[in-house]
Amino acid sequence: MPATPSSRRAAVPVLARALRPGTWPRFVQALFPILAGALLVVIGLLGSASSARAAEAEAGSGAERLQVTDPYLELHTGPGRGFPVFHVTLRHDWVEVLRRHTDWFQVRTADGREGWVHRTQLESTLTAAGGRKSFRDLLLDDYLRRRAMFGGSWGVFKSEPTLKLWGGYRLSDSLSVEATLGQVQGKFSGTSYWHVALTADPWSERRLSPFVGVGIGRLNNVPNASLVDARSTDANLALVMAGVRWHFGERLVLRADYSIYTGFVSDTRSQEYRALTAGLSFFF
Repeated sequence: MPATPSSRRAAVPVLARALRPGTWPRFVQALFPILAGALLVVIGLLGSASSARAAEAEAGSGAERLQVTDPYLELHTGPGRGFPVFHVTLRHDWVEVLRRHTDWFQVRTADGREGWVHRTQLESTLTAAGGRKSFRDLLLDDYLRRRAMFGGSWGVFKSEPTLKLWGGYRLSDSLSVEATLGQVQGKFSGTSYWHVALTADPWSERRLSPFVGVGIGRLNNVPNASLVDARSTDANLALVMAGVRWHFGERLVLRADYSIYTGFVSDTRSQEYRALTAGLSFFF
């Protein structure tokens, strides 16, 4: 028999209660970080494959021919301004890009001369298709090759001020693992927490890129000693997060993230905490 409008309305609260973490069986709560982590691995692998294809395309374009549009192009004997200029290629001549060293590119002229040209001079050249050739700057290359990151953030944790420090390591172009230590100073209690998370960054090649993550950890809440019958609380944590990173210069990155924590206070009770933080990090 088809569902009536009243039966569908009655099913909504039931479904909402079923989706609350506190109503899930304990084995589902335990498996949730694992399943979410597996999903992030898939997202990361897809992002890594996309980045690899982009890198291959860029590597393939390294040997393309470019036409000089400036009055001249200066060829140095080595990759640096300290090396002398030994040849000048004139406008409308063609050069072939061979390889890169920092912001210098080795090129070969039509008559077989090989020398080094700075990126800024090549940015005005034209491709065989007649379009302007673009080159990534050195700072972005450093950002794309980053491995370890450390940072600090400030914000709110369940409407209370919080400060956290974190460090991360990139496992691939789109997958990272992070460890976080945090402290919340509330009016009636103090809370410390830590967690380890796996994050996925599908658009890691961009200066401004979103990311998602999932993790597990531990929370400890200590009430003020002045409170009557105060008891400390220890709870396992599961979390999901979403945020954005912005590489704005040198080795500095701005970061903002929103996290939802589920604390498993007992076998039958759980609590949800929400946190919003923003801060600064550096990479190397």
